[in-house]
Amino acid sequence: MAKAVWNGQTLAESETYETVEGNIYFPDETVKREFLRPSSTTSSCPWKGQARYYTILVDGQENQDAAWYYPDPKPAARNVKHHVAFWRGVEITK
Repeated sequence: MAKAVWNGQTLAESETYETVEGNIYFPDETVKREFLRPSSTTSSCPWKGQARYYTILVDGQENQDAAWYYPDPKPAARNVKHHVAFWRGVEITK
C-alpha cells in the first residue's frame, strides 16, 4: 500500500502504483482531487514527455506545483498515463 500525505491529509492511497525514477505514481482513481488545483506550470522530460502540475490545497495551506502528471506520455512512459506523483514535502510511504 502506497500513501501520499501532506499537512495531515491523505492525498492518495493505493495498493497498485507505478514507480519511475524513484517516484511513486498513483492511479488517477486513487487521488483525492478535491485537494488539487490545476497549475499553469509545465516541464519536459526527454523520454517521458511534457508534465503538467497541480498545486495542493489543504486547510487553507498551499503547496505550489507539488503534484504532477503526464497527460500524453511518450511510449517509453505509457505506464504513468492516468497517474499522479507528488513531491515538495508530500510524505510518501509504502
